[in-house]
Amino acid sequence: MTGKTLSFRNACAEDAAFILSLRTDTEKSRYLSAVSADIADQKAWLARYAQADDQAYFIIEYQGEPIGTVRLYNPLGDSFCWGSWILKDTRPGHAAMESALMVYAYGIDHLGFKGAHLDVRKGNERVWRFHERFGARRVAETAEDYLYRLDGEAIQVSRHRYRRFLDGNVQVEFL
Repeated sequence: MTGKTLSFRNACAEDAAFILSLRTDTEKSRYLSAVSADIADQKAWLARYAQADDQAYFIIEYQGEPIGTVRLYNPLGDSFCWGSWILKDTRPGHAAMESALMVYAYGIDHLGFKGAHLDVRKGNERVWRFHERFGARRVAETAEDYLYRLDGEAIQVSRHRYRRFLDGNVQVEFL
């Protein structure tokens, strides 16, 4: 899948070392579920993922170089969840917004969902504020997380508001 300057490609076993480098980075992973630091465990997870049909796990690339990950999962009715969104510090400044817009373009336009739901660790203020600026409504909370919903209208409003990052021209062609 290609956007304005970024591309998403399906994660595979060859990406295990890159994914593990992001997920075991203490700063980047402090709000994510813990993972084993064993590369074999990561490869095994990716092998199980390759057989799954209820999620999509992407490597985010800029100019052919991997700069992050994002995952769509946990479909509930006409809503999808997304997360595992990790970007390298050396990413371009627009990568967060463009990659979020690509997630919504894929989930709404390609997969046919009508909205999204999110759970964000309470301590991850930077990310929950990002989602709130995007139109997410906080609907509940757990001991660890804020839970959000975005309906289709809020997503479309934000896609229009932030169109300078991605003008809607997302090409979806996975090999």
